[in-house]
Amino acid sequence: QVQLQESGPGLVKPSQTLSLTCTVSGGSITTNAYYWNWIRQPPGKGLEWIGYIGYSGSTFYSPSLKSRTSISRDTSKNQFTLQLTSVTPEDTGVYYCTRDRGLSGIIILDYWGQGTQVTVSS
Repeated sequence: QVQLQESGPGLVKPSQTLSLTCTVSGGSITTNAYYWNWIRQPPGKGLEWIGYIGYSGSTFYSPSLKSRTSISRDTSKNQFTLQLTSVTPEDTGVYYCTRDRGLSGIIILDYWGQGTQVTVSS
């Protein structure tokens, strides 16, 4: 029912801004009480949570990435966007958008996009 799809450039130059959009269908990003997340996986490493934007528009970011991260949304398009500034090759990886059900005390990421490869290279 709910589908998420990432889109954006697959190649970004160092020091520039990574910008990805997640398009959601089958459900509204403003519906109580879902949280819409960005997660990434560097090659050969585990998943790393980046941050979320909630159904009310609230945002929260990983402390290690907060200074470089901005998540926003366009409710008319049912989309949310990740911007990561000042990227380096360490930011290379597969980026996923995913939904959290917003249940207290437990994280359930029930729907995921297919992931999109982002390479930071000159």
